[in-house]
Amino acid sequence: MTRKQLCSAPQLQSSIRAGRCLVVDCRFDLSDPEKGRSNWIESHIPGARYAHLDQDLAGPVTEKTGRHPLPDPEVFAQFLSSLGWSQDMLLVAYDDASNAIASRLWWLMRYFDLQASLLDGGIAAWKAVGLPLESGPTNVQSSDTPELMGRRDMTVSCDQIIEGQSLGQLKVMDARAAERFSGEIEPLDAKAGHIPGAINRPFQDNLDKNSCFKAPDVLRAEFDRLLDGRKASQVAHSCGSGVTACHNYFAMELAGLSPTKLYPGSWSEWIRDPSRPIETGPGE
Repeated sequence: MTRKQLCSAPQLQSSIRAGRCLVVDCRFDLSDPEKGRSNWIESHIPGARYAHLDQDLAGPVTEKTGRHPLPDPEVFAQFLSSLGWSQDMLLVAYDDASNAIASRLWWLMRYFDLQASLLDGGIAAWKAVGLPLESGPTNVQSSDTPELMGRRDMTVSCDQIIEGQSLGQLKVMDARAAERFSGEIEPLDAKAGHIPGAINRPFQDNLDKNSCFKAPDVLRAEFDRLLDGRKASQVAHSCGSGVTACHNYFAMELAGLSPTKLYPGSWSEWIRDPSRPIETGPGE
């Protein structure tokens, strides 16, 4: 595990003291979109800025997109500027514990060819070792706005999924919980089920009992069994809206299985078109 992928709470504290990183709090609750910001104001890692999933880590929703489309490069660049980010600082993202939301910011940084890391175990790990917290908004001086361009080779579209599956060159890996994948329940989207032919890897399976990432060799063994001989380059990560799919993307990279791709629209985009097929049940 390298510093540029994952860091522990003590490692992050050392980097903060040395002035070598910019910390971003990504806590977010889908059922209460302003709760994460309130939690951040109440208590956060010293100096941490805040990233709102809907406002900062996603673009506007349209009739054809999923619930969290990718942000426009210029808008994301302005967001980084508002954080006071600069190229010489490593951005470290965290959320409550699992990094389910923080991994979206990590992935976006990678998508725009920038470096970022995750705090393993999130703010819960920071608290567990008794490190200090602060409250109130963080005073930030804006930095120069970077020029960004997204790496389209890191993503796939609906059409590319359909074509790739028909040619046997692509396999969708869905990060949602098993009961959502199978279609037993669907609390967020209009239709239940999954993309036909997809395999299920709930993002929680990447974590140990402390909500930290499993060791790379453990992750690799688990993904190898799931892939069943397929190459990592054949994997397209999906979920409900392209957020927790980033968690599986990160875990596979941590395991040394890359490059993979992200389907940003995910299930909430797939079901926008009634002609696209839907499958239910446990899948493979």
